[in-house]
Amino acid sequence: MTVSFRARTVILTAVSMTAFAANSVLARIALLGATVDAASFTTIRLASGAVTLALIMRVTAGDSPKTDGDAGIRGSWASALMLFLYAAPFSFAYVGLTTATGALILFGLVQVTMIAGALLLGERPTAAQWLGLSLAFVGLVYLMLPGIEAPPLSSALLMALAGFSWGLYSLSGRNAVDPLGETTGNFARSVLLVVGMTLVTLPGLHIEPAGVLLAVTSGTLASGIGYVLWYAALRGLTATNAGVVQLSVPILAAAGGVAFLSEAITLRLALSALLILGGIAVAVLGRAPSHVEG
Repeated sequence: MTVSFRARTVILTAVSMTAFAANSVLARIALLGATVDAASFTTIRLASGAVTLALIMRVTAGDSPKTDGDAGIRGSWASALMLFLYAAPFSFAYVGLTTATGALILFGLVQVTMIAGALLLGERPTAAQWLGLSLAFVGLVYLMLPGIEAPPLSSALLMALAGFSWGLYSLSGRNAVDPLGETTGNFARSVLLVVGMTLVTLPGLHIEPAGVLLAVTSGTLASGIGYVLWYAALRGLTATNAGVVQLSVPILAAAGGVAFLSEAITLRLALSALLILGGIAVAVLGRAPSHVEG
């Protein structure tokens, strides 16, 4: 039974990490090909994610969140805002970033934010954590320094905002009693926020069938189902292992960018990835044992 449980955890982890990486690949394909504008991609992604999560709740729990008022809707407006501030900048950033660069900045900021948040909330930092955070910060700065191979600064800053927001969103949901229900409620609320953004950007509206398909795939499979599988995988992972396995996402996204978009891996990107991912690994593995949740 132990072997079966471990095998299930490995499979769930691998599939969910692939789904998270697929979000970057799908967004880049849609936005690079101009099959949909960034605001519409975000709206369709979050809306399809909300519907998918609601359906999963109905199947697994026999009911779905109500939509006629806040009573009965799990989650919160604060978390929905963080979700929106992740999803919208994420889409606009991928107009100018390669798949690998975007994923590296995103997950680098997510992990740095979560580690820094844990320290601010009372976790005593170890020497390894300070070293790891310093290496990751140096890597992020190096990646965005002006130069021939540097990504557009505006796009990089948008993705940094997305990573920071997702890190805060993850921190706020660490002690969620009902992760699926709260995520569903947060997605539902975020749709209202993103629809407002779409109305503001209406002059730039551009939607093609291919773009809709990519956004729906991102919302249903890579986001909605991906999150459900990740929550299931977390039952078999320690906090340390959960932090480390997420470092695979930028690598998987980079592979997807090479395979589907023929993107090149530059020396700057490779060195930055080594510093960022290596630094985060050092910080995560260097956590004090008393703070690791088993």
